[in-house]
Amino acid sequence: MNRLLEQIAQLNQMPRANVVPPQENPVPLVVPQVPEVHREIPRNAEVPLAPVGVQANPPLIKEDLLYEHFRRMKAPEFEGPANPIEADNWLIDIQVILDFMGLSEQEKVLCASFALKKDARHWWMIVQMRRNVTTMSWQDFVTEFRAMYYN
Repeated sequence: MNRLLEQIAQLNQMPRANVVPPQENPVPLVVPQVPEVHREIPRNAEVPLAPVGVQANPPLIKEDLLYEHFRRMKAPEFEGPANPIEADNWLIDIQVILDFMGLSEQEKVLCASFALKKDARHWWMIVQMRRNVTTMSWQDFVTEFRAMYYN
């Protein structure tokens, strides 16, 4: 816990990027003219559909399904105990579930991070501030986890 608080204190001391406030008068939206060809299409003409399998928001739908599947596996939660044996047991249990689900590297990180609660969730938030976790491999997650909970 002290280590977690030290990391938070270090992050608070880091210089923050200058944030530009939103403009009061935003740039007006420019709408291009519709070409004459499109104006000649009759109102009752059939519009071609998108190819089969193309979805408007596939990442959100995929993440929802991934979350539901992971939740049904009854994955254990990890709250950040100081005991390395408990941390190792959680990591082994999660690894078995993630391997069974056949997930990509990033999906494994996403699911495992979802199972982090309390102190472990705070640790994960610090990791997210330090690095880009959207492209983090599973091995990188395990390395970060072990560095925090195996010492």
